[in-house]
Amino acid sequence: MELDSATDSQSKVSSENSPWQVSQLSRSIKDWIEKLGKVWVEGELQAYSEKPAGVFASIRDLDVEMSVEVHAFMNSGAEIEIGLSQGDRVVALLQPAFWPKNGKLTMRVLKMHKVGLGELLERLERLKQQLIAEGLADSARKKPLPFLPNRIGLITGANSDAEKDILQNAKLRWPAVQFEIHHTHVQGDKAVNEILFALGELDANPEVDVIIVARGGGSFQDLLPFSDERLVRAAANLSKPLVSAIGHENDQPLLDLVSDLRASTPTDAAKRVVPDVVEELRGLSIAKSRLRMRMANLLDAQWQLVSAIRSRPVLASPFGFIDAQQELVVQLKRRVREIFDFRLQSGSLEVSQLKARARSLSPQLTLERGYAVLTDPAGNRVATLAAGQEFVVKTSNQEISAQATKVKEL
Repeated sequence: MELDSATDSQSKVSSENSPWQVSQLSRSIKDWIEKLGKVWVEGELQAYSEKPAGVFASIRDLDVEMSVEVHAFMNSGAEIEIGLSQGDRVVALLQPAFWPKNGKLTMRVLKMHKVGLGELLERLERLKQQLIAEGLADSARKKPLPFLPNRIGLITGANSDAEKDILQNAKLRWPAVQFEIHHTHVQGDKAVNEILFALGELDANPEVDVIIVARGGGSFQDLLPFSDERLVRAAANLSKPLVSAIGHENDQPLLDLVSDLRASTPTDAAKRVVPDVVEELRGLSIAKSRLRMRMANLLDAQWQLVSAIRSRPVLASPFGFIDAQQELVVQLKRRVREIFDFRLQSGSLEVSQLKARARSLSPQLTLERGYAVLTDPAGNRVATLAAGQEFVVKTSNQEISAQATKVKEL
C-alpha cells in the first residue's frame, strides 16, 4: 500500500524490508483523508443523541441498508437545526475525519437540517410533471379490473387495519374470494424495497388477476415511500391491474397517479375489486324475471297468431276450399260450353252466308243458267278464236271438244 504524504518523515515508501509503523500509516491516512472535500448528503437520521461533548448520530440511506456515522463536537461551529430527532429526513454538509488512535473513520457535521416540507413538495411536483409528460398517467394506459378475480394480490402492513378492512369487506361481498397477501413495511426506509419485491412476486404469479397496495392513511412523511420514483415506475410497468388504496380522500401519493384505479380507502378498494354477491344475485334474478316475462309475452303472441290462423275458413273447414273450387270449375265448364255453342252457331251461320255468297259468284251457277265457257285443251279460258283452233266448250254438265272452222268478228 502506498499513500502520498506532504511530510518528509512520511515520504518513505513502505516495503517488506522497511515496513511502516502503524502510527506512520495512521498519520498518512489522516493526511490523505483531510485533503478530501465536503459533501452534501440526504438521509434518515438514526441513533441521534445530544451529549455534553457534542452531537452523535448516523445517517441512513433512504433506499438501501447503508449508513455513515456523523458527529459534531461542542463549540465546533457546526450549524445544526434545533429539535432534530431520530427518523427525521435531513440534509447535511459532511467532511470526512479519521482518528489515528483507533483507526476509525467518521464524518464531521458542518451543517445539518431537516428536509423542509416545501422542498419535498417541490421535488414531488417535478417528478409528477415528469411522469405526466412521459404518459404514465394517461387514461389510455389504465387496465380494466376483472369482473371476478381468481385471486387478489394484497400488499399491506402485517395485522394492519387496512388488511382487516379489505379482507372483511371482500368476504362480505363474495365469501369465496381468495387473497395472496404479502406483508411489508408501509413506511420508513425498508418500505420501498419490500413493496417492490412484493409487486414483482405478485405480477409473476399466474393465479393473481389484480393487485392492491393498501395502507390506512397517515402523515405526509409516512406516505413518502409511495411517491418513490422507483416504486412508481415499477407500478406503471406491471402487467396486471393495480389498485392504489394508500391514504384517505385528501392523500395523493404519486402511486395513485399511475395505478389503474385509485381507491379512496382500503374499504373502497375491496368494494371496487370484488363484486357484491347479493347484488349480483339480485341482478341475476331481475334478469331471469325479465327473460321469463319476455318469453311468456313471445309465446302468448305466437299462440294468438296460431289461433288467428286456425280460425280462418281455410283451416276451419279444409274441404270448403276444395268445394268452392269444384263449384267454380263447374261454372267455368258451363260457361265454356255456352261460349263454345255460341261460337259454333255463329260459325255455322257465317259459313252458310259465305257459302251462299260463294255460290252466287260461282261460274258453275252461271253455267247452270245456260251459259258456256270456252277454254283451250289445257283449261285456259279463250277470249278469241282463230280458224282451225281447237277448243273446249264447257257447260253446266259436260265438256265438248271442237275446232273452229270459220271465225266471224263482231
